[in-house]
Amino acid sequence: MGMITIPPETSLPQQPSSEQARAWCRQLEEGNILFFPRTPIALAEEDLRFLLTLEQTSSGLHKNLAYKPQRDEISGADMKGADAAAGERLHRILREYSRRVTEFLESFLSPYQSHWQLDYGSFRPQEEQGRDLPLRRRNDLMHTDAFPTRPTHGARILRFFNNLHPTKTRDWITGEPFGALAPQFAPQQIALPREQSTLTRVTAAAACNLGLGRVLPALKRSPYDDFMMRFHNFLKENATYQAQGKREPWSFPPGSSWMVYTDMVPHAVLAGQYALEQTYLVSPEAMVAPEHAPLNVLQAMTGLPLV
Repeated sequence: MGMITIPPETSLPQQPSSEQARAWCRQLEEGNILFFPRTPIALAEEDLRFLLTLEQTSSGLHKNLAYKPQRDEISGADMKGADAAAGERLHRILREYSRRVTEFLESFLSPYQSHWQLDYGSFRPQEEQGRDLPLRRRNDLMHTDAFPTRPTHGARILRFFNNLHPTKTRDWITGEPFGALAPQFAPQQIALPREQSTLTRVTAAAACNLGLGRVLPALKRSPYDDFMMRFHNFLKENATYQAQGKREPWSFPPGSSWMVYTDMVPHAVLAGQYALEQTYLVSPEAMVAPEHAPLNVLQAMTGLPLV
């Protein structure tokens, strides 16, 4: 597991060969970071200046501003009394960023095209170093990603990032991939998932039909999603792992981009300010190296269908 650097001329808007696109997908699925020293998704200078001067409260209520493409809306924004035009401009910038990243990846990672769900995007304006957040919401603790209210049912969490800061790097650490970590901690320290009972499946379906899925998100989780949420919390709460787990430091320069499967690669953000990000939920059927997917790792460990 490591970093694969994509030369700037390779990431120009052009259709790569199917063999090259599959090779990049495989690199991601094996737990590597694909790194673009010069982002293929550069913002217009005036939009970049706008984001760099956007004020956001230091409240722990929202870690970032979320863009929800399916609804075309923003949540978490505190414009501090800014006029409607500023809000509309922020909305436009995040919408266009989401669209441009998607157009780029449809070509760059063509095996995934039409096999993913466009998930949330985000703008992260606050300095990560020294943030005062509850333990389970801290970015500076090593963790794999899982969404409390948006279970993936086995889909992979692929995230694409831009460092917008004009002078500072965005500093990460990463650890051993999920396939190496899960056998270390499950079932000795964290219980493996179990096959969902018929009663639980019926109850979950009924709750969603009654509109209770958002109120009772745990009902929507498959055994896989339940484990991934517990694993996310377990890693953050495990002081021994945080202090002694294997880790690799990475610094992403201003103007660069990178992408990684964050459900598989434990990661933490130690420092950095002003980043854009777009998330995709990639179908298990689209994988070119399916044996590395957390779902298949867990199903091999348990011998059970988990979604």
